[in-house]
Amino acid sequence: MKNVIFKAIPFDKKLVTLALESGVDAILAEKSQVDAIKSLGRVTVLTPQDMPEVTLTEKADEQTAVGLASKGKRVVLGKGWEIIPVENILAQVSELALECESLDRARLAAGILERGADTVVVLPEGAADLKAIVAELKLSQGTMQLRKAVVTAITPAGLGHRVCVDTISMLRRGQGMLVGNSSAFTFLVHAETESNPYVAARPFRVNAGAVHAYAQMPGDRTAYLEELAAGRDVLIVDASGATSLATVGRVKIEVRPMLLIQAEVRSGDTVSTGQVFLQNAETIRVVNADGEPVSVVNLEVGDEILVRTDEAGRHFGMRIKEDIKEG
Repeated sequence: MKNVIFKAIPFDKKLVTLALESGVDAILAEKSQVDAIKSLGRVTVLTPQDMPEVTLTEKADEQTAVGLASKGKRVVLGKGWEIIPVENILAQVSELALECESLDRARLAAGILERGADTVVVLPEGAADLKAIVAELKLSQGTMQLRKAVVTAITPAGLGHRVCVDTISMLRRGQGMLVGNSSAFTFLVHAETESNPYVAARPFRVNAGAVHAYAQMPGDRTAYLEELAAGRDVLIVDASGATSLATVGRVKIEVRPMLLIQAEVRSGDTVSTGQVFLQNAETIRVVNADGEPVSVVNLEVGDEILVRTDEAGRHFGMRIKEDIKEG
């Protein structure tokens, strides 16, 4: 996840307001405008003294940038930078910012040397792309490979504590969370975006499963559903594997009738199996092989659904190499 800063030089109240509404990490402005910007919202305001700018016009400018960074300065490379000089600098510094005037330039900045710049400074001429830049660089967590699994069993499992994850975002059709008994096999559990004659849609909610289940989280981590709480970021995944972040608004844990759903993925002679406990109700859905939500009450053995397979082995949510089997 990258830092996104909006450069409000010259100061423009409308553009600063747009930047605040877009969710930037900070505003870069002249010192004389700091109070005016802070009166518009709670935000970090940086000045050119905090982030010295270096324009790359000759080879010596690279060493100027490296020298400033070695002194602890947050260096920003001015508009017009080229990839090779940036690569040379990135190889020598731990933190670097690049000015960008469009979404395409921001994407380029974020991917140089696969690591990319840590910070993108969006110029006023890039304001029209600002929301897209924030969404892609701050909210997106890349793409996860989802696979088709065949449902092998659906069994009533009695009563259990299930977790509704209510986010502060409006989720879309196709989106949900990856949840399962094992970090090595998680099911795409769909958000409650669908309505029916009896219950209104709750598009901010993922009725994610039993308290003990793993949920795939940002940063290649997992968490037990029971651990989630207001203010924590969760990983949202859609049927194509595209990911984004959402913040938990609240968690509801209640006793409800549960189903145990089992599935398998076959690849040659290798078979991967997984399980998930979900509430036995029409509003709880997984995602079929066509990317469509299907209710657990209509799910049948033999149906294909979307899952993610991975190597097992987590300790406090972090990936570890260990001889472990989860079921």
